[in-house]
Amino acid sequence: MIFADSLTRLGTESAFVVLARAQKLAAQGRDIINLGIGQPDFRTPQHIVEAGIRALQDGHHGYTPANGLPVLREAVAADLEARHGTKVDPDHVVVVPGGKPTMFFAVLMFGQPGDEIICPNPGFPIYDSVIRYSGATPVPMALEESNGFAFSAEAVLAQITGRTRLIIINSPANPTGGVTPKEEIDRLVAGLADWPDVAILSDEIYSRMLYDGREHVSLLQYPEIRDRLIMLDGWSKTYAMTGWRLGYAVWPEAAVDHVTRLCINDHSCVNAAAQYAGLAALQGPQDAVDEMMEAFDARRKVIVAALNGLPGVRCTDPAGAFYAFPNISGTGLNAAQAQDLFLDKAGVATIAGTAFGTWGEGYVRFSYANSTENIERAIERIAGVLS
Repeated sequence: MIFADSLTRLGTESAFVVLARAQKLAAQGRDIINLGIGQPDFRTPQHIVEAGIRALQDGHHGYTPANGLPVLREAVAADLEARHGTKVDPDHVVVVPGGKPTMFFAVLMFGQPGDEIICPNPGFPIYDSVIRYSGATPVPMALEESNGFAFSAEAVLAQITGRTRLIIINSPANPTGGVTPKEEIDRLVAGLADWPDVAILSDEIYSRMLYDGREHVSLLQYPEIRDRLIMLDGWSKTYAMTGWRLGYAVWPEAAVDHVTRLCINDHSCVNAAAQYAGLAALQGPQDAVDEMMEAFDARRKVIVAALNGLPGVRCTDPAGAFYAFPNISGTGLNAAQAQDLFLDKAGVATIAGTAFGTWGEGYVRFSYANSTENIERAIERIAGVLS
């Protein structure tokens, strides 16, 4: 077989590679603690599960509109208005199977050979992967520990050229847990007035996962860029629905028909039962979300304190999401060496910072979407191998 050259430019998500290694070791009888995979360890709330079952029992077995059920798109618009205080046209909401299709579609829509797309580094690896696949050039938006892993508007604006087609923003962020403050977002939006042809993809999948009283700043709240903004969010993290594969984005009017055709060509539509479950999630009780975030906050404090107690390791407080991103450069290990040591010798799955870009060297991502007991056991094991 002769494969297309474009496949050589397509990367992967290392969390799944490490997960496979961890599962293989577990199958051999090793006791593995997984702090690598980025998914809540909670069950989907029962009323959401029951809504999905009921949809199947009621006969919702067929195709739905390519952009999602109208009732679900209306519920998304209502939820966004309630949370962000801004009106959204349900016709601009496109429901897709998870968060990645929105990333893929946005990059394919704006990226081609000769173009540039600015994306977070360290950042979610699919950004860089899909940009390279499109033929465009990824331009790293450096996220530094000294700045709380928030982006610098001044630095981002200085990177824009006549070839820039898209800027990708992620706050709260994976893998760092960093949150960019409103003042910095204000500066970025103001500066983008000088670049009216540059589109923005704002990945806000962790929008409800913030700590210490922080409030999420959505780019939907900036009317001056709404005609070129794609805002990504979904159900996976907030409602512990990773396996349901359900996400959405708000698209600018000029892009709605294009993305709908991409949906038709790619996946036809999202399965009906999952959409009814998503409707129940938005319109039902939110206490399970609050309880999950209380648990994550408690674990956050435990893991940060424990990591800071390790020799050669320092860790800032993550402001959002459920990841700690400690600096391990003081151990004398690079990121890949630390990842392998922790898994092979300590039985703890983590992800090397370099899996998220070159600026991730010297760091390792820990997901604290695991029990406090397992987190404490994991850090004890790592302490043993480091000493």
